Amino acid sequence: MSQPATAATRHFSGTYVEARAKFLEAAAARGATLESFVHPTHRGALGEELATDVALLGAADAKKVLLVTSGTHGPEGFCGSGAQVATLNDADLLARLERAGVTLLLVHAVNPHGFSHLHRTNEDNIDLNRNHIDFSVPLPVNAEYADVEPLVLPASWPPTPADDAAVATYIATHGMTAFRAAVTRGQYTSPDGLFYGGTAPSWSNRTIRAILRGYAASATHLGWIDVHTGLGPYGHGEKIYPGRNTPEDLALAHAWWGADVFAPFAGDSASADVSGPVISTAYDECPNARVAPMGLEFGTLPDLEVLDRLRADTWLRRHPEAPEAQKREIRRRLRDAFYCDNDEWKGMVLGQTRVVLLQTLQGLSKA
Repeated sequence: MSQPATAATRHFSGTYVEARAKFLEAAAARGATLESFVHPTHRGALGEELATDVALLGAADAKKVLLVTSGTHGPEGFCGSGAQVATLNDADLLARLERAGVTLLLVHAVNPHGFSHLHRTNEDNIDLNRNHIDFSVPLPVNAEYADVEPLVLPASWPPTPADDAAVATYIATHGMTAFRAAVTRGQYTSPDGLFYGGTAPSWSNRTIRAILRGYAASATHLGWIDVHTGLGPYGHGEKIYPGRNTPEDLALAHAWWGADVFAPFAGDSASADVSGPVISTAYDECPNARVAPMGLEFGTLPDLEVLDRLRADTWLRRHPEAPEAQKREIRRRLRDAFYCDNDEWKGMVLGQTRVVLLQTLQGLSKA
């Protein structure tokens, strides 16, 4: 049963179609410049058009840009879209941005196919946060993945007791940290496997680069918040620094967002240290900008439960012959792994997002 709309819930949506409509309506009501990048070959789960939509509030040639992206990982877009729509309805925050001369750039549904079809990956099973690498050089190597793939993607689903025992044995032998790294940091050898990075730039990769060139080419300072879900304690928004591993860049992140900024390369983040995050494109496409990037990650379920639901979804891609009831259940459970459809969680998301946006605005204002 759907809940009545409250101040916290009314900005969120239950489908990609609804989320896109709310975003475009809210942006148009604010007089934003709108542009849609329509997917050229794929349609949504309901037969709808798929697009990455852009809303610009402020000068197109601004030197200081606050960029907020949603839906890099498909159904994580339910959270990110809600945060973006809430921002478009936040008159006080928008007035502060205008007074500071900071342009707001919102990119809705970086991965519209995954958002609509309830897959974390895109139309080619590519994890977009593993796809933004230099494909002209040898691909990153994750030698351990070949050992864990047969364990995490068994022949049948749900896993048998023997399958679970095999995973437990690997963890007992190598440790949980090594297991998680082998599974999640990204791999480029198994196209229908977990956390696959692809062998060429995806459509979404090319699209986000075009957006940066079109809307942030003049920027000297860029604060980029990419909203994610699925890792960490329930409702907590971890501030993950996915940028370059340099003391000055990490110091800038701490100066803007506080001591509770964690970097995957330092080993204290809920996120693995991955290759090719979407945010890394800023260094290529905005070479004249000082970039302050953040992955704002909201916790949902326990980490291993989220991973199990990702395993199920990847297994399903390998087994399209699965019964319809099982397909629906796996997709529902995946959606619930990345989107907590209740007032408490949504309120936590909106409150913490607003704090981060204000902090980013302050950082850009003083830059």
